[in-house]
Amino acid sequence: MTVYDEKPWLARYDQGQPAEITPEFDNALQMFRAAVDRNPDGDAIRYFDGRVTYAELDALTDAFAVGITANGFAPGERVAVFSQNVPQFLIAQIGTWKAGGIAVSINPMNKARELTELLTDSGATVLVCLQSLHRDVAAGVVPGTAVRQVITTSELEFQTRDEPRAFAGVERIECPGTTDLQQLLAEHRGATPPEVQLGPEDIAFLTYTSGTTGPPKGAMTTHRNVVFNAQTYRDWAGLGPEDVVLGVAPLFHITGLVAHIAIALLTATPLVLMYRLDPTLALDTIEAEGATFTVGSITVFIAMMNASNAEKGKLATLTKIYSGGAPVPPSTVGAFRDAFGQYIHNIYGLTETTSPSHGVPASAEAPVDQASGALSVGVPTYNTVVRIIGEDGQDLPVGEVGELVTAGPQVVAGYWNKPEETAKALPGGVLHTGDVGYMDAQGWFYIVDRKKDQINAGGYKIWPREVEDALYEHPAVREAAVVGVPDEYRGETVKAFVSLKPGAEATVQEIIAFTKERMAAYKYPRQVEILDEIPKTVSGKVLRRELRARG
Repeated sequence: MTVYDEKPWLARYDQGQPAEITPEFDNALQMFRAAVDRNPDGDAIRYFDGRVTYAELDALTDAFAVGITANGFAPGERVAVFSQNVPQFLIAQIGTWKAGGIAVSINPMNKARELTELLTDSGATVLVCLQSLHRDVAAGVVPGTAVRQVITTSELEFQTRDEPRAFAGVERIECPGTTDLQQLLAEHRGATPPEVQLGPEDIAFLTYTSGTTGPPKGAMTTHRNVVFNAQTYRDWAGLGPEDVVLGVAPLFHITGLVAHIAIALLTATPLVLMYRLDPTLALDTIEAEGATFTVGSITVFIAMMNASNAEKGKLATLTKIYSGGAPVPPSTVGAFRDAFGQYIHNIYGLTETTSPSHGVPASAEAPVDQASGALSVGVPTYNTVVRIIGEDGQDLPVGEVGELVTAGPQVVAGYWNKPEETAKALPGGVLHTGDVGYMDAQGWFYIVDRKKDQINAGGYKIWPREVEDALYEHPAVREAAVVGVPDEYRGETVKAFVSLKPGAEATVQEIIAFTKERMAAYKYPRQVEILDEIPKTVSGKVLRRELRARG
């Protein structure tokens, strides 16, 4: 059997899992209400020493919906959420659905130009943001947009501990001309918003692509997409009411939206939030809260390994660990297990696939391709058909490298107000991912790299990921990123950027010699630059454009 048979996911090893699942809810709001009914007194959110139960979250989101509706918000309008990982994110997200609206999640690292672009593109009429982000960014942007109401809030709400690792230097700020979220919730507490009708194909949120390949595009993530992939995570990882979800991914990112918020709502379990990631705080929090499940970029787990309080027992309860969003070196998975005793399961997806389209089954470990050294991203998840195509658009044989093309109920409806981009990337509702990879004879998939990142050195084609995997084997290397840079003789040559582990030492010459011993002559990096940190997006993707600009 090959990937091109009618149901390629049947190539998956028999793990006792069904090939297909059926959505249990019509929309994400229905999913949340079922959680409230099942577990009203259980924790929905844990935020340092603060607790919000499902019943309390239901009341708070009712009040939010009533508050924005009273100010003229209408079904179908958009609410932009410009925030770190705080409880108010969920209040705005769920409250927006209760008002019949579409939530727009915005990266809190965005500056004025980027915020202007996203508010303009989405046409958001309400902006919910942290007080500091309003002061530093939003206050100068909002007057030129469609935003009618700005709701501000502090990251210090919903907790009293003021953990210094999270809140050093943070204070409440006055934001004239805005609505204070706590006042809005208090004013409308006890009120119930009008009933809204949300269908499976209605848009739940706009999730903007990271912009690593061009201007951000708003992926139209439907309620069906959200419900389906929440169920995928639950069934794939074997999650149940006894689990505790650790929110290490940013909530504005598709991983945070689905693998943290949606999965917690589906299973009626606690979601543990920490404002933003601090590895030492994360390790202490996992131990204190008994967190059992998380999904994060591999950089999160690298940071945990290098934290000052890294001890094996810290992760004793965290037995369901998945990593996606960035390539996972096999050597890092091994080092993590040595450090903490836990295995990191690879998972793969895009914004346009509402998080996972592939994953390593919970009872399996990902194989490593002996030729390339790549760690498999797994097998297609439920109801998902994946093809590998060549430059001519035709299917390629097993083992040959081409573009991944994905079809399934997790694929988004398209891009907001961008019909041409939608037609190009999603012809007929099938996603052309732009990622290059192959499937082996056993049905395991491997991602080689992004098409645009391939390096052509004197006619030799080099995939950065293969070089990066070799670099990660060096005992001093903490993180690595490889790009092609101009070269007079070869046209392009390989340049590596690395950061070192705390206390480790290595010279540029040593690193070059290390890779030269392990790779073909045309592949190893001719140039190496050692940085304190590799530049990345909040979701952990390497900013290769920034590295190329450094030369």
